[in-house]
Amino acid sequence: MDIQKLISERKGEKRFSFEVLPPLKGNGTANLFSTIDKLKDFDPLFINITTHHSEYIYTELDNGQFERKRIRRRPGTVAIAAAIQQKYDIPVIPHVICSGATIEDIEYELIDLQFLGISTLLLLRGDKAKDDRMFTPTPGGHAHTTDLIKQVTQFNEGFFADGTPIKHPGKKFHFGVAAYPEKHEEAPNIDMDMEYLKMKQDLGAEYAVTQLFYDNKKYFEFVEKAHKEGITIPIIPGIKPFAKLSQITMVPKTFHCDMPQELAQEAVKCKTDEEAKQLGIEWTTAQCQELYQAGISDIHFYTVSAANSVAEVVRRLHI
Repeated sequence: MDIQKLISERKGEKRFSFEVLPPLKGNGTANLFSTIDKLKDFDPLFINITTHHSEYIYTELDNGQFERKRIRRRPGTVAIAAAIQQKYDIPVIPHVICSGATIEDIEYELIDLQFLGISTLLLLRGDKAKDDRMFTPTPGGHAHTTDLIKQVTQFNEGFFADGTPIKHPGKKFHFGVAAYPEKHEEAPNIDMDMEYLKMKQDLGAEYAVTQLFYDNKKYFEFVEKAHKEGITIPIIPGIKPFAKLSQITMVPKTFHCDMPQELAQEAVKCKTDEEAKQLGIEWTTAQCQELYQAGISDIHFYTVSAANSVAEVVRRLHI
């Protein structure tokens, strides 16, 4: 699936895509498929599947010392992608990330995805470990998204990571990257963050999906600045309605995005989860309407803890 081609072919239409989270280990797929069932009839452009690689936890031993254990809370991104593709016949775009993965892990993931006929990816560095102050690469892994892009590009060119030729190269991968209208939390400023995005485009990225934001003005300014810097790939806006009271403060803090004053003034009036949910739906609907009216054809929704709200927004938008 060529995202650029897909977007250009459907330009002028109101399209959307959404992201889902693989189930926790042992939980099965019921909740995941329930989320998709709420949105599938609106003809999504694609479904994005996050990846959560291994992390470390510390357990206290009888002698008072702590043992470090490596665990994977959400395995199965490749299998989930295949299951969604088979069950729903909707294009899937799995995340492939540096965090928690070695170069060899990533190579096997690419091989599996190629066998399954999944040819579009979202390449990300991934978050730092929960207890780390800064991102620490996995030994034998990548430190930056640009390194991951180079590995995928080398694979596309018919070579494994160690330089060995691939005897029968399969279909090449298309891939996109993340963009940050309010800059990445670790970037010193927006200009340097923009340089990194330009670098990713120059290395082969074909599209970008933004971190969530609540202020369309910041997205429009970001896209305008990107164009001035020579960034021409589609920049798909990422949107998430808050669906309960705690998210009003948690989401901006977690995702490092500001809430416009108009929204903030309404948010502080909310006293219940239902009031917060309705405000989230109303704001997101208006936000998406403005984006579509500005000529944006594709909007990407983050559905975690907000699937019902996203479904209501999409219904109101008459997509």
